[in-house]
Amino acid sequence: MKYMATTLLTLSLATLLAAQAAPAPQAAPAPAAGVAAEIKTAYNGIKNNLTKMADKMSEENYSFKATPEVRTFGALMAHIADAQSMYCSMAAGEMKRNDSSALTKKADIVAALKASFDACDAVFDKLTDATAAEGIRAGRGGQRTRLSVLWGMVAHSNEEYGYGSIYLRLKGVIPPSSEPRN
Repeated sequence: MKYMATTLLTLSLATLLAAQAAPAPQAAPAPAAGVAAEIKTAYNGIKNNLTKMADKMSEENYSFKATPEVRTFGALMAHIADAQSMYCSMAAGEMKRNDSSALTKKADIVAALKASFDACDAVFDKLTDATAAEGIRAGRGGQRTRLSVLWGMVAHSNEEYGYGSIYLRLKGVIPPSSEPRN
């Protein structure tokens, strides 16, 4: 009987100690944000980088060409504005084509870029996972999802940002995405 009481006491203490040493249950992971939230994050990142890039380049360097065969920095930024306007108007169910190619002054090009972001902001503000999956008429009569069109715009803008980063570096300017983080 004494042996049994000692065994029960030992097992009870061991169980109590094990329960105290066991890790607390982990909180369930947060649900995935969804495709609309993910693409909005990507869009806001490239919007931030392009806006800062346009501001960082000096007025006189908007006419700079990295090599004679390529666009000027200003023409590159105008192209980005036009492409974004086209993609976002397509995602909104319209098909608008702007032509900022004749713009040469920094203020005019930055205004065109801002206008393209305003148009895209309106599309992204309304975007949900459900509307992202909807089919829309894309260029040349094809059908694509709204998400596909917007990912295409974000991918294109990132590609063009990469080109613009070279222009900045050649002028001794650090691209926004390479700036030190605080």
